[in-house]
Order: sequence, then structure tokens, then C-alpha cells
Amino acid sequence: MIGALLAGFATNPWARTALRYGPIALTVLLFLFALRRSGERTGRLAERLETMEKANDVQRRILEAAARRPRDRDELAERLRDGRF
Repeated sequence: MIGALLAGFATNPWARTALRYGPIALTVLLFLFALRRSGERTGRLAERLETMEKANDVQRRILEAAARRPRDRDELAERLRDGRF
């Protein structure tokens, strides 16, 4: 029964065309979906990299500011008197 159905399906010209071009269309469709998914992943990685760069920049500025801070009260008072603070 199934063999007769498949044989009848394969004798139809429209069905043969569908069997010929169907797998090609399916392959192209799957390739496009994979490409889209890859693009989304790349976008997320780029966003993560940008966020890390911003965080590193903030941390670097904090460390630079900490390196320039007065060491003790006397240095703070001297800076305030000189107007360099």
C-alpha cells in the first residue's frame, strides 16, 4: 500500500519537481537559520566585550584616582593650602 502510494507520487511530474527542489530549498533555509543564529551570537559577544571594556575603563580610572590621593592628613592639608586638591 505504501509502496504503491510512493510509486504514484514519484510518477507525478509536480511531485518529482518537489522531490528534486525540496531538499535544496530545505538546505538553503537551514543554512539561513544557522547564519542568523551565528549573527545573534556574535552580537551578544560584541555587547559583552563592550560592557567589559566599559567596566575596565571605570576600574582603571578609579585606580588612577586612588594613586593620586593624599597619603595622610598632612599631605591633605598641604594640598588644600596650595589649592591643588
